[in-house]
Amino acid sequence: MGRGFLVVVGSTSRPKSSGPAISSSEQSLKDSILEAKEACEGAEGSEECAAAWEEVEGIKATVEVQNAKLGGGKDDPLEAFCSDNPAADECRVYEE
Repeated sequence: MGRGFLVVVGSTSRPKSSGPAISSSEQSLKDSILEAKEACEGAEGSEECAAAWEEVEGIKATVEVQNAKLGGGKDDPLEAFCSDNPAADECRVYEE
């Protein structure tokens, strides 16, 4: 009954001059991902591992809500794709 989580995180090192500063919530998310990876090292099916990834998901949701309120954040890749390819199968909208 174990859950598997896969989180892909890019390199955390970047030049100081590139892009906007990371918010404290985004930094907290990065920190919690690192902690979850450490908690799961050698114990992927443990309750501690699952709890660590649940915390990551909670923080991620908080960051997404904050970004939505600010009108910032990253756009949904599917929305960007569909704006460029409205006829694609992935972009069909069905009305009831």
